[in-house]
Amino acid sequence: MTWIFSLFNGPSGFSANSKAEDVTNGIDGAGLTAIVTGASSGIGLETARVLALRGVHVVMPVRNVELGQKVKASICEKIPNAKIDVMELDLSSQASVRDFASQYISKDLPLNILILNAGIMSPPFTLSKDNIELQFATNHIGHFLLTNLLLDTMKKTSSKTQKEGRIVVVSSELQKMAYPEGIRFDKINDEKSYSAFHAYGQSKLANALHAKELSRCLKEEGVNVSVNSLHPGVIKTNLLRNQGFVASILSKIAFSLLKNIPQGAATTCYVALHPQVKGVSGEYFADCNISKASKYVDDSEMVKKLWDFSLELTESRRL
Repeated sequence: MTWIFSLFNGPSGFSANSKAEDVTNGIDGAGLTAIVTGASSGIGLETARVLALRGVHVVMPVRNVELGQKVKASICEKIPNAKIDVMELDLSSQASVRDFASQYISKDLPLNILILNAGIMSPPFTLSKDNIELQFATNHIGHFLLTNLLLDTMKKTSSKTQKEGRIVVVSSELQKMAYPEGIRFDKINDEKSYSAFHAYGQSKLANALHAKELSRCLKEEGVNVSVNSLHPGVIKTNLLRNQGFVASILSKIAFSLLKNIPQGAATTCYVALHPQVKGVSGEYFADCNISKASKYVDDSEMVKKLWDFSLELTESRRL
């Protein structure tokens, strides 16, 4: 019944009922530049729209550029002064991630906010172009590499503007439903024992572990860039619409307890823009308040092992 308590405002003054526009009301984002992955639909689109509404220059990296341009047009139709750029990016391909980062850097654009939102959920077992299980490759490794490649740009922007940079990692409460051992380092590509659901939880756990270790590294370095992960909430879908009368009734009951898209984007926008989050790093948020992540996020050995494992898979340099 903990969902009942989430409907009441927490210490931040916001709750599960708060919407993205609510938590950013009165905030001026002019002069800030943000990258939002997965901004062509769902909570990513709403995040991009609300950031643009608050004056932020939003860069939308998308797999389908044509769709991205249509999304941009739909936002600009309602927000004529919106500043939005669309660029191509396939997070499941390391070559695409490197190409995007190279193009971004060549444009000499600043970067104040990096929102790692894109993701896929529970597909049949598939390997990425880099021969990594697709959910782990897309949800974690692609974002890990993207962050690594753009981190110097964020550091320079923070130093030049004297404004805190913010990296926002969209994880999920399903990180707590990963495989029993957490990250299965020796079985990432094991098709025989693959569970689409647990593999999704594993990728979301990796998101939270990534945020935790990156935060520690940046604090140690004394850099004015914060890193936090979050659970956006369970968003309303029509997954049970064709499952019969009983399922339909259950679906309607459950539907009333789930978040809509503006509510689902609230925590992301709160962590990305709100003054209350200034100086806060290494935390996990839910319903716009600090929450409790998986027990593995406090496991320093697993955190470090994932970091080194990710560096190896991306052939990246150590920060």
